[in-house]
This record gives sequence, structure tokens and C-alpha cells, in this order.
Amino acid sequence: MPAPAVAQAAPHPHLYLKTHGAKVARLHMVDWIVLVLLAAIAGALNIIEPFHRFVSKDMMDTLLYPLKDNTVPIWALGVLAIVVPLLIFAGIYVKRRNAYDLHHAILGLLFSVLITAIITEAIKNGVGRPRPDFYWRCFPDGVPDYHNITGQVICHGDAGVIKEGYKSFPSGHTSGAFAGLGFLSWYLAGKIRAFDRSGHVAKLCIVILPLLLAAMVGVSRVDDYWHHWQDVFAGGILGLVVASFCYLQFFPSPSAEHGHWPHAYHHHILNPEAENQVQSAAAASDCNQSVLPRDLSIVPFAVGMETRTSARALDSMEAGSRGL
Repeated sequence: MPAPAVAQAAPHPHLYLKTHGAKVARLHMVDWIVLVLLAAIAGALNIIEPFHRFVSKDMMDTLLYPLKDNTVPIWALGVLAIVVPLLIFAGIYVKRRNAYDLHHAILGLLFSVLITAIITEAIKNGVGRPRPDFYWRCFPDGVPDYHNITGQVICHGDAGVIKEGYKSFPSGHTSGAFAGLGFLSWYLAGKIRAFDRSGHVAKLCIVILPLLLAAMVGVSRVDDYWHHWQDVFAGGILGLVVASFCYLQFFPSPSAEHGHWPHAYHHHILNPEAENQVQSAAAASDCNQSVLPRDLSIVPFAVGMETRTSARALDSMEAGSRGL
């Protein structure tokens, strides 16, 4: 009689990200490469000279606001829209050790911010709307100069300052804030089950808090006279829409029954047989053999091939998700 199979114990939680998260990232290598390309495109769009919209003397009445510094500088925006959500993702991982959740949350957040940045910069360059403080950007000494026939402004200020003066619509600070913090709001709604119909209205305060912070960033852009209110409104809508699409690409709706973990995690929980098949294929691959499963539909489940080799490990993770 053959000896009974012995179930392999799940890896130590502290090794879970190292052993399992690496395979999740490797499966999404194309996505990470696309992220790098998106970052390069966003940088290139920021360098391009925007369209210089016609500005005459009569139009200067609404562009006479003083030139001020940013209340929320660009580095602070990066902290609010990217670093803060990443710290919260990491905190959830430390508690639950779900590499799927950590990886997909980071990937979705970065896609949200970069896609929003590209759309925002492309529209800025195409529209070329002057900022409310355009007069002082164009004429820093307060002495105006206009074309004697067309009446168009002839700016004699710093070229870089003037370039930024034509990039009012939409607000990049606002769209970036809503892209990052809007994604975080979706993420928190799923984790705390804000829409489970249990009547806990206090959960909504947690969900709304990131959106309120993003809105205050937008308000600061109007207070600093860097944007018109329409620029801020459009930027907020843009960032929130992109954040919503990116979140739902990786996670179920927060109102869904299993809305607290990514789609990929539930695939593994609900399809253990497919995972066992790719584990065999992965073992052959680790021996430097170029072997692929015949059924390519099971490839997405390859991310769990080393750390979930027993039903006990899967049951433990599922129980953890229900207890969150």
C-alpha cells in the first residue's frame, strides 16, 4: 500500500511576499513594462510646448490675479496621492499577508495616476488656456506690451513661467489627487465592506476622507490663483473616473459579496484544481524545461504554484479574508 500523501505546510507569513509575490509580479511583467512606458510618455508631454492661445488686452481683466507659490507643492502631491495609499496597502498586507492584494493595489494605483497624468497633460497642451495669474507671468515688471494690430500679448517674462501659464485646463494637481486618493477610497470601501447594507454609516466617513483630502487640494489651486474653478472641477472628474476604471480592473465592486480581495485571489480560492495543474507545469519549468500547460486558460493561476500546495493553506487564507 502506498504511503499516504503528506500535506505541505503553508510558508511562513514573513516569506509570503518573497516567495509568492514575486510570481504574481512576474505574471504581470508586461503591465510593469507598460507602466514604465506610460511614465516616459507623461514626462515627454510635460516637456512639449503647449498651444499658445490668443490673449488680448481685453481678456486680461480675468487674468490679473497675483502670482503665488503652490500651497501644495508637487512633492507633497506625490506623498498624498501615491505614498499615503502605498503605506495603507502595506499595512493591510502586514495584517493579512495577501500578496495578490498588495501587488494588484500597487499596480492599479500606479496605472490610475499615470493614465490620469497623460490625459491631463495632453489636454493641457492642446487647450492652452491661460492661468488666472497669466498677466504677471507675461509681464513680471507690470509693464504690458501688445501687438499694435492684433492686440495679442507680447510676453517678456521667463520662458518657463510663461509656458506654465498656458496650462490651466484641466488642473493637474486636482486630477492627480483624485486619481490616487480616489483609488484609495475605492480600496478602503472594499476592505471595510462599506456597502454591506449593515447600516454602519461611520464606514462612509472612512471612504469619504480621501476624497475630501483630494477636494481640498483642488480648492488650494483656486486659492493660489493657478487655476479657474472649471479647471479644478474637470480635473477632479477626470481623476476620479480613471481611478474607478483602474480599481474595477483589478478588484470587484465594494458592494459585491467578495469585494474585499482582488479578482485573482478569488480565482485561486474557487479553482484549486486549475492551480494544481499549473504547479506541475511550474515544477518542470524550474528544472529548466520549456513546458507549458496545454490549457492556456489556467495560466493566470500560476501565481500560486509554490505557496498554496495544500487545501489547508487555501482554507486558512479564505478564513482570513472573511475575518477582515
